[in-house]
Amino acid sequence: MGSALVGGLINNGWAPSLITVVELSADRRVELRQMFPQIKVSEAPESCESVVIAVKPPAAVGACTAAVAAGANRILSIVAGISIETLQRACGDSAVVIRAMPNTPALVGKGASAISFPPRCSETDIVWAEKVLGSVGTVVRVSESQMDVVTAISGSGPAYVFLLAEALISEAVNQGLSPQVADGLVRQLLVGSAALLSASPEAPAVLRERVTSPNGTTWAAIEALEQAGFRAAMTAAVTAAVRRSREMGA
Repeated sequence: MGSALVGGLINNGWAPSLITVVELSADRRVELRQMFPQIKVSEAPESCESVVIAVKPPAAVGACTAAVAAGANRILSIVAGISIETLQRACGDSAVVIRAMPNTPALVGKGASAISFPPRCSETDIVWAEKVLGSVGTVVRVSESQMDVVTAISGSGPAYVFLLAEALISEAVNQGLSPQVADGLVRQLLVGSAALLSASPEAPAVLRERVTSPNGTTWAAIEALEQAGFRAAMTAAVTAAVRRSREMGA
């Protein structure tokens, strides 16, 4: 996700000379220098003002401490499950913390991110965070109490879509299509449906109804999904993800 943000920033006109990536792994530093030869890749934080924390949850507090020691006065965290309060304690009064939850479509510039922030954040700080995340997709503002739900919906959501793709491809093959044809049809199905959903002002329910003729094939499929508990399964999935996000935060 960090490399996706770097690529998005450069593609949106941010000066590469102003971007430094800190990476502890020597092998990963080599990869990053090959990916982004125009930016600086360092083993340790250097003098900085604005920092994005993109690490595994156990490393978040240490990353904040190191960033503040290097002079950071504002920090954008994209670490799952770690609260603003926890990160702010690590920063003390030296920096403000903005928390975000992006998702993996950011890798292709189609991400969906949500941010939350404490009252002490200025509008300038918030707009900076929105510009960073906006380089790889859309950004919305939410309260921190809603971040666990955001995590369950848009953060984990791509996996739900990919699981649907897996299931459709598998059944298409079971029904006689070749794996290549099944894969191509399902990929384009999801791309096209997403594009239609994005372009249309109509609600998803309306779009579904428009393709569902009474007593037709789609009607039969939807009936089977409902009888199999499709909505209940989605409810269970989101509820489990929200619960796990809260556990991680605790």
